[in-house]
Amino acid sequence: MRARQICVSTIMTQDSSGRAPADSKLWGGRFGEATDAFVEAFTASVNFDKRLYRQDIAGSIAHARMLGRVGVLTEAESTAIVEGLERVRAEIESGAFEWRVSLEDVHMNIESRLTTLIGDTGKKLHTGRSRNDQVATDIRLYLRDAIDGIDRLMTDLLRALIELAEPHANTIMPGFTHLQAAQPITFGHHLLAWFEMLQRDRDRLRDCRKRVNVLPLGAAALAGTTFPIDRHDVAAALGFGSVAENSLDAVSDRDFAIEFAGVASITLVHLSRWCEELVLWSSQQFGFIDLPDRFCTGSSIMPQKKNPDVPELVRGKSGRVIGDLMSLLTLMKGQPLAYNKDNQEDKEPLFDAIDTLTDCLTAMLGLVPAIEVRAATLREAALQGYTTATDLADYLVRRNVPFRDAHEIVGRTVGYAVAAGRSLESLSLRELQQFGGDAIDASVAEVLTLEGSVNARNHFGATAPAQVRAALERARARL
Repeated sequence: MRARQICVSTIMTQDSSGRAPADSKLWGGRFGEATDAFVEAFTASVNFDKRLYRQDIAGSIAHARMLGRVGVLTEAESTAIVEGLERVRAEIESGAFEWRVSLEDVHMNIESRLTTLIGDTGKKLHTGRSRNDQVATDIRLYLRDAIDGIDRLMTDLLRALIELAEPHANTIMPGFTHLQAAQPITFGHHLLAWFEMLQRDRDRLRDCRKRVNVLPLGAAALAGTTFPIDRHDVAAALGFGSVAENSLDAVSDRDFAIEFAGVASITLVHLSRWCEELVLWSSQQFGFIDLPDRFCTGSSIMPQKKNPDVPELVRGKSGRVIGDLMSLLTLMKGQPLAYNKDNQEDKEPLFDAIDTLTDCLTAMLGLVPAIEVRAATLREAALQGYTTATDLADYLVRRNVPFRDAHEIVGRTVGYAVAAGRSLESLSLRELQQFGGDAIDASVAEVLTLEGSVNARNHFGATAPAQVRAALERARARL
């Protein structure tokens, strides 16, 4: 989970005084001795924040162009910086760029290389900004891009659920409460319950994006800058929807990261619940579905085993994302305004939440369309557990039997059937009338069928096949 490592080889570069070899820092003017080698490795973030390079360079290009437009830089200086940053980006993407722990982070690595390429003009890039507002901008840009990618995965997975549910609008299965057969439903209706869960997740994600898409750049260290910057120009260049209103809040706010981790946690909890059902359904005890071999593994000792490892892992990975959320909440709870070094610890849990959610959605997107549904087994299971008992009670109520009395009558009828080892629908009319009397006649046979049960629930949001097909059309429209 954690990408950062403090390597022994780095620590061993200390000299006999315990100090690291002298290395010019971009902030080093105040200091009289080199940074301790252990401290240098301990405080560096480049091993994990270098993934922000695209966003860092994009932000720097927008900043440099703005400085040129407002006259803080000359046009030639602005152009040289932009061209130099594009060269740096090309070097990184070609693999030629050398990342140096001694330069601490992605920002200083890029700025140092820029200065090497274009000379002292590169040192002017940081005019009117700080690493505090720079990193806040980078993270927001990175998370915004990640959210857009996750949104696409969610949308594709929602479509996959629709495609799987459509041919099963009439496929009857047992609906469960307390993991016990309760009432007949359709398999398509069950899958559309998953659809609703993920649709809410997508709505939350899109709402979160609005608060991510706020520009902090221009807040500088905490108080703003004395230079005549145009923050709205930079916001427009980078596609931000608005500009942070308060410089103190702009550099210290990580609510957006916490909110995303919260959205990711809820989404993974939903995926975990799906996967729990997939694990159960694919077991020999249920046998409701078959998972493709390519999403399962075998046992090293039991040759007959086909283990549902992908759903199990998705179920397990929900825990690490919930942990990421807890890490971010704990990180922020004791910090005073404005920026503190603690905030270096925001990236690894955020990156992990992004990566884990992306991987799990990708896994589910591959798995869901490949699920093989065993309709006959589902139907047979729905016949177990007296799932039409509620329908019998409703039948009695429609024939003027008070519901509590109807409930008792059906309870005694089910007890009789259990003792006899028979199903409700196998009981004769005379046997049923032992408990319900004249309130029951031959019409009861229609009520006790699985088809009669699901078709009777024919209202908005219910399980009747006609309602499932209508819900599928609404689902398509929502996408």
